[in-house]
Formats: sequence, C-alpha cells, structure tokens
Amino acid sequence: MNDFLALPARELAARMARRELSVQALVRAYIARIDAAEAGILAWQHFDGAQALQQARQLDAGPALGALHGLPIGVKDLMDTADMPTTYGSPIYAGHRPVMDAACVAMARAAGAVVMGKTVTTEFATFQPGPTRNPRAPADAPRTPGGSSSGSAAAVAAGMVPIAFGTQTAGSIIRPAAYCGVVGYKPTFGTLPSAGIKSLSPSLDTVGVLARCVDDAAFFIGAMARLPLTPPQAGQATRLRVGICRTPHWERAGDDSRRALDTAARWLEGRGAVLSDLILPAQFDELTQAQIDIMAYEAAAAFAPEMRARPDGFSSGFAALLAAGRGIDGSRFFAAQALAGSARRAFGQMFDSVDIVLAPSAPGEAPAGLGATGDPMFNRMWTLLGNPCVHVPTSTGAHGMPVGVTLIGPCRGDARVLAAAQALERCVA
Repeated sequence: MNDFLALPARELAARMARRELSVQALVRAYIARIDAAEAGILAWQHFDGAQALQQARQLDAGPALGALHGLPIGVKDLMDTADMPTTYGSPIYAGHRPVMDAACVAMARAAGAVVMGKTVTTEFATFQPGPTRNPRAPADAPRTPGGSSSGSAAAVAAGMVPIAFGTQTAGSIIRPAAYCGVVGYKPTFGTLPSAGIKSLSPSLDTVGVLARCVDDAAFFIGAMARLPLTPPQAGQATRLRVGICRTPHWERAGDDSRRALDTAARWLEGRGAVLSDLILPAQFDELTQAQIDIMAYEAAAAFAPEMRARPDGFSSGFAALLAAGRGIDGSRFFAAQALAGSARRAFGQMFDSVDIVLAPSAPGEAPAGLGATGDPMFNRMWTLLGNPCVHVPTSTGAHGMPVGVTLIGPCRGDARVLAAAQALERCVA
C-alpha cells in the first residue's frame, strides 16, 4: 500500500501528469506520514492538511502545470508564502502574513508543486535553534538536526515530504543534510532568486534543496532554473579526476568524518576515478574568517529596521552577531570581499587539474542535545566561494548517526558535481 511513495520525484510527477496517480492520493499519503511522525520531530512551523488537499484538488481538476506537477514540498519558514504565515524563526514576526510568495516558491507552484507547509528555521537562519529533533536519533537521546534548514532536513529524513527548500549562508543546507542523513544540494550562487526570502547576507544567501536522493535534488532545482541537471543514468566515475581537500580545518575533523572522506574517495577510485590531494593556497586559510566578517557586516545592515523597532525580540546570540557586524568597518568588509574574489579566481583555476573536489561535510555526527545546531566550519569557505556543493550520506558514525561527504564543482558546473554525487550515491547503495 502506498508503494508509490518510494518512487523518484521525477517519476511521481510524470505519473500525476499522465493521471496514473492522483495528486490527492499522494498528498493524503504524505499527510498521514506527517500526522504519524510530527509530534516526535516538530519539523513544521505551519502545517494544515486541509490546505494541502485543497491545492491537490485544484491540480487534479486542471491540466498538468509543469515538471513538478503534484509534487509535495516543504518550504523553509524563511521564505514568504502568501497563503501561510511566515515567521522567519523569530517571535518578532509571529503571525506575519506576507502579501506574495517568495520568487522561488512562486516558481515551484507555477511548475505544479504542492506546498505542504512551512518547515522550522532557526532564528533568521542563524544559530538560535528551533524545537526540531533529528529523526535519526532515539527519542530518549535527542540530537540536533543541524541548522538553519532544520525542519526541511528533518522532514525529508522522516519521509514527511520527498523534497524541501533550504537556504545556505554558512552551512545551512549541507550541515543539516549531513546530520539527518539526506542529500543536500547548494547550487552555484544565484542559480535561484532570493527575492521574498528574509535576507541575512545578500552576497552569501543561496537557495537550495534537501532531498531523498541526488536525482530528486537535481530534478527539483533543474525544473525551476531551466537547467539540464539530470545526472547520467550510468552513474559511473570513469576517468573522473577527484581532488581530496581536507580544508584548513582538518585537525577539527573527528574520526567518523575522516573515515567517511577516505571511504568515499576509495569508492570513487573503484569506479575509475583518479585521486589526488588538493592543496589549497595559503590565502584560503583566511576564508572562513572572511565569510564570518561578511555575514556579520551584511546582517547588521539587513536587520537595522528590526534593531530600531524590536531589539527586545532578538535572542542573545543573534544580538551578538549584529553587534559584531556593527564593529566591522567598511574597509575590513571590502578587504574580505576582495580576498573572496581573489580566492574564487584561484579556485576556478584548480579545476584545470581536477573535475571535482571531495571534502568533509561536518566535524562528525550530529551533536547530542538540542541547545545548538553544530559548527559550520567545513561549509563556510565553499559558501563564500559560491561553488555548487552536494552532500552525499555515505555511512554512520560511532553512535549510529549519519555521516557523509561534500562534493564541490566549478562555478556553473552543477551538472558535473551532481553526476559525480550520483556516482558516489550508487557506491553507497
């Protein structure tokens, strides 16, 4: 019963477009999953089954809208929705009702997607956790799902939706994907528009996706961006040149993360890939701090209105971030941006000798407890550079929690990195 839930997203959408499966049947099946699991996970900031079914009825009554016809999705509560409240993870915006959808949400709806609800985000996509629990952890020993796309990662991991929007400014797609054992895809910066998303750092904020598998992620983003991102069905890594990048933070990688990187490299080598160590220039040692400075400086500017009107509504951590940003002058900000620009050019040249870069996704398994969302140290640099990144779950760590690796491609080389990620995913299977 409901065997169709295991079908790839592109096959589900095709069957609904051909009227072989009704949108209402699929949406009802996912509503049942949400009703069964939500109380123990708390992935949703807003969920209304009747509202989801109304969207499904409208789709069943009309012509197929587009490539995503009937596909249920979760929308991170950082993104505006005209028919659902949008709180940005903050009490300042409790009950807020935007007038229009965010651009990416409108694009998904225009392609036929069903918005099941709004998934929990950390406060303004930063560090203050929401209530969401990691579905891979035992109920009596909770662990963080990561952040800031906490609810999206947890909802996909728990089978509540096949796909959910995420955003990344530091590590907010890749890290929760790593902790929850799902695929996380951060496209090349600017692939999807950020209009209608509460901005934290405009030069870093990137729209992406959490998904069950690489093909689902490629299908979803490709459908909206009108890009041919479909990985080849062969999924081979023959002659792929893979650069192993341990990053400037390798000493902070735990044993589980180190094993995951080594195992992924050997699997790809077994499929025909040629491995080499990628040594980054010394200037890359400063990129994490540059990302921190840029994010803080831009956040202080972006949240000037709330700072004037409702400073009492900030958590202490977010208030500290804004204070740090106000302490950074324009010269330091522009120096960080200049360093980023120089590093982007240098990194781009490295793809003359490698096709894909393989790196850690996180220090290790999801940390115990719900008081913090983990450290994005292994993600900040890639977000600053703007390159496409895909997290692939590969195994479990010492406590039985998911671990995996990040594959990084050249800017605008999303199809290449997705193909390599699918090759690795098939090694795991």
